[in-house]
This record gives sequence, C-alpha cells and structure tokens, in this order.
Amino acid sequence: MVQENKKIFLVGLAGGVLGALLIVGGTYVLNDNLLNNQTTSVKNAGNNTVSKNVYKNTSNVTEVVKKVQPTVVSVVNLQSSKAAATDFGSLFDDSESEKSSDSGELEPISEGSGVIYKKEGDKAYLVTNNHVVDGQQGLEVILSDGTKVTGELVGRDVYSDLAVIRIPADKVTVVAEFADSSKVAVGEPAIAIGSPLGSKYSNSATEGIVSAVERQVTFNNAQGEAISMTAIQTDAAINPGNSGGPLLNIEGQVIGINSNKNAGEAIEGMGFANSSNDVVTVVNQLEEKGKVERPGLGITMDDLSKIPKVRIEKYLKLPSEIKEGIVILTVAPATPAEAAGMKQYDVITEVDGKAVKTSVELQSALYKHKVGDTIEITYYRKEDKKTTKVKLTIDKQAITQKSTNQ
Repeated sequence: MVQENKKIFLVGLAGGVLGALLIVGGTYVLNDNLLNNQTTSVKNAGNNTVSKNVYKNTSNVTEVVKKVQPTVVSVVNLQSSKAAATDFGSLFDDSESEKSSDSGELEPISEGSGVIYKKEGDKAYLVTNNHVVDGQQGLEVILSDGTKVTGELVGRDVYSDLAVIRIPADKVTVVAEFADSSKVAVGEPAIAIGSPLGSKYSNSATEGIVSAVERQVTFNNAQGEAISMTAIQTDAAINPGNSGGPLLNIEGQVIGINSNKNAGEAIEGMGFANSSNDVVTVVNQLEEKGKVERPGLGITMDDLSKIPKVRIEKYLKLPSEIKEGIVILTVAPATPAEAAGMKQYDVITEVDGKAVKTSVELQSALYKHKVGDTIEITYYRKEDKKTTKVKLTIDKQAITQKSTNQ
C-alpha cells in the first residue's frame, strides 16, 4: 500500500513539473512572438502600409448620392463687367475698375445650384432659385463632370423663389425624379446636394433629417420683394451656394428645392426647401408661359396689428374683440375687390372660412387659387360683419401693370 501511494505521488509530481514547463515554455514563446512583433513594428515604422481589412462602406445614403449627383449642377450668374465692378470694385484700384467696366464682357457675379429634372429632345431643363438668376445677363451651367454649357432662362417666379433654365441635352444622361412631398414625414432622412460656397465645392452632400413639414416661410429678397413658400425644414447643412439644389429622400427622389437657410437668421441646423409638390406646379407654368399667373384682389393693405389704436378707433371702429386681420387701404378700379363691393378700411378676417391674420396669410390663401376661381371673403365694415363672393378675374401682374399705367 505504501509502495503504491509513493508511486502515485511520484507520477503526480512528474505531471506537475511537466505542466509547469509547458506553461513557462508557452509563455516564453508568446512573449517572444510579441517581442518579435513589436520589434518588427519598430523596424517598419518608416515604411507603413495601408490595411487590407475589407468592410462595407456603402449605405442607402451613398447609393442616393451616387444616383442623384449626375443631375446636380452649379449655376453661374453672369452680368456685365460694369455690374461686376460695382460689386467687386473695392478689390481693385480705381483704374482697374474703370477698365473692367468699359469692357462690356460678362463676368460671374454669383453662383448657386440646380437640379436637372427633364430631358426632352435636344434640350434639358433644370430648376433653381430665382435669387440665383436674379439680374442675370447670361447663365453658365457647370455639369457634374465639369462640363460648362450655356443656360437659357425659361422663366422665373419671385414669390416662390423658383426659376427654370434650359440647357443642351447632349451631355445629360440622367434626370431627377420629384417625390410627393405630402407624404414626407418628420424624422425621415434628408440629403442635400449642391455647391456650397460655389462650384469649387460642387456636388457636396450633407445628411440630416426632416425637422418639420408645411412650414409657412416668408421673407423679403434683396429687392424687398415678398417671398413665401410652404417649406420642408431640415437640419442637413445648407450653406450659401446650396440654393437651388435638391433635398432628397432615402429613395433619391427630390422632396424639395433648397431655398434659404434660417430665413436669413444666423442659426445653425435650420434650412428650408420649397416642397416638391409646389415646385412641380410652378415649373410647369414656367415651362408653358415663362411666368406664374397668380390672382390679385386689386387692393393695397396692411396688418391690423400694425395700425395704431387711435387710428383704429377713429377710422375703423371695429368690435372690441377684433384684434387681427388685414386692413384695406385702397381699392383699384375695375378689380375683383371693387366688383365684390369691398371698400377702403374694410378689414378682412377670413378666406373660404379660414382665419387670416396678416397680409402674408391672405396672400398665401389667395395664391392657392388660380385666375378664374371664386373665393369667399369675410370682412368687417366698422361693426358689421359681411361675407362676399369674389371672382378672381385677373392676375396680379396685370393689376400692377394697370395701376402703373394709370
């Protein structure tokens, strides 16, 4: 029994020693390899290589950008060198400015973006912002591959800040598709492509989400003209030069045309795009007529909220509960407003049963209709509340021209 126990002990001891040797040896080998690797790394420090690790570097966004980038262009506004000297003359001495202004050549004044949406025969059509082409005496369009072509202004619309340009189609291979913007949801991805800061950074892509839909955005352009749009709000980065470029959904469809950032305010993460449904309505009219016909009432107006209380009491004499509305200042002869019996100092409060509080809201409600439509206007004449049918028989431009001639 003693002999047997001694034998078991010796076998166990031998096994333990062998195990220890294996552990020590393995550790030595491991450490040796690590040291060798470390030594190799140090030796190759001046001769680095690129990792051959393969990973998936595509996503829905990269597919969208790849698909739509060929349709996005830079739009260069060309004006006479005299106009250019006015803007940029401070960069040169007087003699250089005078020499430039006498040359009569067209020079780049500003740049924006655009997106090609239609190819028909040997011509293609792109949409951009009106402020991108404002004052143009010539247009140069830079395609995604760098090719420069001459653009022809088909028509423009100040109120929606949209314009259509026609270009030769021989270099155009694909066109963009408009989405139904009424289906756009808050929180869905939004991708902007354009030329921030000009064609030097053409086809730049930024990504964000749709922050809000059906924002009624109004502002005045450099000429003081009113601009209003039913906009999609996004936090995708939009910078000067992106104007006129597309805002896209995850399918690569155009959900809006980027028009301005923060409506002129220096706030990050708030950009606005004219919704695609409105864009389609406008570009169809611009293609057909070169302009957008919008009905006019034939009045000048101001917001009731801007009228001093003393004048309200003296001239308007409204019920005390009426705090908001649009005051008619003048009514032009032979206009829809006059035909409907409306007069100076009437205060409009509703259009088609919906409240309107400002002249901008009245204008927006009016522009949802076309020439020939009939609308219902509710207004106050002093303390009397009245409702009348107004036949929109004439467009705003015709009314303005008539007033000017008179």
